[in-house]
This record gives sequence, C-alpha cells and structure tokens, in this order.
Amino acid sequence: MTTTFRDPRAACLAEQLAPDRLREGVPLAPYTTFKIGGPADLFYEATSADDLAAAVRAARHFGIPYFVLGLGANILVGDKGFRGLVIRNAARRTRWSDDGRLWAESGTVMRDLIMDAVHRGWSGLEHYVGIPSTVGGAVWQNLHFLSPAPERERTMFIAEVFDSCDILTQEGERTTVGKDYVAFGYDDSVFHHRDDIVLAVTFRLERGDPAVMHRIMQENLSWRGARHPWLDWHPSAGSIFKKIEGVGAGRLVDQCGLKGFRHGDAQISHIHANIMVNLGHATARDVRELIAIAQRAVEEKFGQHLEPEIKFVGEF
Repeated sequence: MTTTFRDPRAACLAEQLAPDRLREGVPLAPYTTFKIGGPADLFYEATSADDLAAAVRAARHFGIPYFVLGLGANILVGDKGFRGLVIRNAARRTRWSDDGRLWAESGTVMRDLIMDAVHRGWSGLEHYVGIPSTVGGAVWQNLHFLSPAPERERTMFIAEVFDSCDILTQEGERTTVGKDYVAFGYDDSVFHHRDDIVLAVTFRLERGDPAVMHRIMQENLSWRGARHPWLDWHPSAGSIFKKIEGVGAGRLVDQCGLKGFRHGDAQISHIHANIMVNLGHATARDVRELIAIAQRAVEEKFGQHLEPEIKFVGEF
C-alpha cells in the first residue's frame, strides 16, 4: 500500500526512509516530560542507529530542519510546534561484553539499561536511577547526580563510565570518538556546540554486588523523590536554570518568594524552586512568561542573571 503525503517534503523523505514510520502533523506534547508542545510538520520514528543516521542524512540532504527527540526531558516545545522533521530516537539495541563493556544505541532508555545492568551484576549506572533520559541524552548533558550517601557524597557524572560513542558528524561522516572529543563539562559536552548526532555509546562497567546496587538505587530514589516533583503527577522538564556556582539558581528564586508562584497553568514547584511544573493545561507561553518573571525578580533583588538550562524547540 502506497502512503500519500500532503507535504512534498514527506514524499522526498519517504524515498529514503521507511514510509510507514513517517507521519505528518503529530502533536509533540505526549512525547515530552513537560507534556507541552504543538505539532511537528513531519515525524519519523528511527528504530536503529543506522535508521537514525539515515533520517538525519535525508533531512540534511533535502534541507529540512530537524530535531532528534529522545524522552523529551530538558526541553520546552513551542505551542506552534516544529516546522520540519522531528526524529524520535527509538534505537534501543544493546550488546554486552564479558569485560564489562556495554554498547547501547542512543535511544535506549537509561531506566531499562540500569535495571539490566544491575540484574547482570555490572555496576556504574545505578547512581542515575530515576533521572528520565535516553543514552544519547545522558551523554549530551553529561548526566549527573549528587549522591546522598556519606561515603559517596559527591556529584557523579556519566563521563566516569563513558568509554566511547559512535556518531554521525555534522560533516556527514560516521566515526567513533572518545572522551577527549566529547569534552564533557557540567551539563555540557561537544554536542551542545556541534551538530553531531550520537548513534550509540559504549560504557565500561565493573563487577558489583546486586544487593549493594539495589541499596544505592533505593537511597537515590528516596533522596530524589523528596526533592523533586513526581513527573507522573506534575510534568516538568527538570531544572529550568543553569547552576550558579556557590549560590544555586533555585535558592535565588526561592529567596524571591516565588515557590508556588503560578502563571496560567505553569507553576514554580513548591518542592524545588528551579523546577517548573505543568498543572494540567500549561502552554509553552505560560512557561516562557514564568521564566521571565523569575529572571526579573532575581535580577532586581540579587543582580544575578538566570540562564535557562532547558532547550527551546520549535515556534513559540
């Protein structure tokens, strides 16, 4: 059966991609943790690293703006949606080696990977339990977590267990790169600054006691649950503003008396002042205006500028 597309760009893409996984006018809100966002003109589900690379190459070839979507955390999609191709990364194959190396396609959900690793007795990923992310997103932002346990009271970064990753460069080449290329920083990596696409990641893990790993996960989940709103009840994008060393963006917002402040259906969380939640029908405009309110208040009271950490996608 031949699929008929209204958008001529879709017809071009369908010549190089699986047409049954290419759709038009797909609302993006259900694909984000904020549950906010208008429709994508074109939407494609990539089911392997090769498929993801093909979709990106096709978009580049035809000059179609594109965005690769994982779990949709740390982003705010505009109410008018995205004028181009959204590629949902559903590439989730994994491969284990006896020496502790784990290869995972970039669309693999970290939660699933962590549970598999713990079940197999491999340690290193359990610290990041409860943080919504794909493997690609974890590397993109150098996923991190401040461990609450006294013996591990430090910020732990995904870079510590990173070995290498397979990428499609902005020049169109497929290659494998290591830590030096990725240039991990706090909430940062080379992928913030180059239009490279992470296709798969290799982690290097160590043998561990599953009982100890389960205890770590329970501690971290309890710590996180007491300090972050639950996504199932209060959708959010995670931290809104970048960290201010030695001060804390959330602390400044809190000291302005803005915890619980609401604009439309967007609200600064009662639990964490650097998180904004969707009370049910928030729009991207609500969130953008709430961000501006917090920025003005902090600027006026402390002379500090709050820089958004989340990525703004599409038209607002």
